[in-house]
Amino acid sequence: MKLPFKVDLSGKVVVVTGGTGVLGGIWVDALVQCGARIALLGRSKEKLQYKIDEIEANGGTAIGVEVDILSRESLSKARQEILDKLGPCDILLNGAGGNHPRGSTSREYLYPEDLNKGDDDTVSLFDLDEEGIRYVFDLNYLGTFLPCQEFVKDMVGREGCSIINVSSMNAFTPLTKIPAYSGAKAAISNFTRWLSVHLSKVGVRVNAIAPGFFLTNQNKELLLNEDGEYTERAKKIIDKTPMERFGRVDELVGVLLFLVSEEASSFVNGVVIPVDGGFCAYSGV
Repeated sequence: MKLPFKVDLSGKVVVVTGGTGVLGGIWVDALVQCGARIALLGRSKEKLQYKIDEIEANGGTAIGVEVDILSRESLSKARQEILDKLGPCDILLNGAGGNHPRGSTSREYLYPEDLNKGDDDTVSLFDLDEEGIRYVFDLNYLGTFLPCQEFVKDMVGREGCSIINVSSMNAFTPLTKIPAYSGAKAAISNFTRWLSVHLSKVGVRVNAIAPGFFLTNQNKELLLNEDGEYTERAKKIIDKTPMERFGRVDELVGVLLFLVSEEASSFVNGVVIPVDGGFCAYSGV
């Protein structure tokens, strides 16, 4: 991968959640090229090993740690393993997250007849599943909060340490149909700002990246028809994006490198940066 610019992360230990996914994976690749030593946290041993093999084949240093990011005990064990093998965490990238079908409605609007809909497949506000909502909030919010709680212990009082959370443009402009995901990402944005203030006296910066819409293998079935044309929902997205296109995953690299670079962003703290082609700035008129 060709980097837009390079920063010196030689010797830095970067702990990454969600690093085996599409967006997280490209961030990991960029950090490796800048000399960082990577600790990948995840639940799938196979996915972790695949990414580690890829990193090592390209001359990088990485370890994989099986962990449940929603368990303080599991995270504590992971932290100790990382300390033993790589040293203290310098940068924490909280990339884990996602949605769940049971936290989403099937239509954009509620209509009066939905109150007496019978047995059809319509999912409205009243049909949303409590466990589905809880799953999304736990994965996104607690999955960011708990790793911060654990790994900040190694950052306090050390120079050049920072946390990068992953929010979403949903946090600025909630999308229809996905109330749980939009709410959880808004919580991450708020937590990022809160934590940046809370840690400001111990030298740890906290910022977030808010990706917009990126066309990847994971979502292409939702955004593209079999003939390659945009689906109706994809057309709505493009119509609301001033730059009139989806993002490329490599376009998320520059903002990460800026935020992790102490030389470039040492006075940047508590910001949530949208990378969305102007989507959240456009009112539609």
